[in-house]
Amino acid sequence: MRSSVTTVSGATAVRRAVARDAKRLTRLVRGSRAYEGPYASMVAGYRLGPDYIEAHRVFVAVDTDDPAHRVLGFYSLVLAPPELDLLFVADGSQQRGIGRLLVQHMKGEARAAGLDRVRVVSHPPAEGFYRSMGARPTGIVTANPPAVAWDRPELEFSIP
Repeated sequence: MRSSVTTVSGATAVRRAVARDAKRLTRLVRGSRAYEGPYASMVAGYRLGPDYIEAHRVFVAVDTDDPAHRVLGFYSLVLAPPELDLLFVADGSQQRGIGRLLVQHMKGEARAAGLDRVRVVSHPPAEGFYRSMGARPTGIVTANPPAVAWDRPELEFSIP
């Protein structure tokens, strides 16, 4: 499935991630302002490797007007059990519809895979975004120090 949208600065397309995207996606995660302050430890040593990209459905949103096809965001859909494992939008690309595009694309991929729901364990500040995209709360995932030192909202997308 290929999706696209015209953004303020130009065209954006969603494509399947490939192994060579791993370093760029890792930098996007580690550099995310959403994980500053108390959340910094969560992504400090995070690495998204080529093996992860090959094992899961990872898709990237790219700026097709940029000769380097700059990565604007990405998501990872795990099929068993169904979960939106990662969704990040680059700091400079937020509030431009990239997150919405990625969620819509993810729902299409989930539907094509025969899923009827997708779980999300949200970064606490992102809960409002997921709810605005139609995810409904299903519970709380309790902290698991030292890896995760705070409770996280659990939500679910229904896939019609």
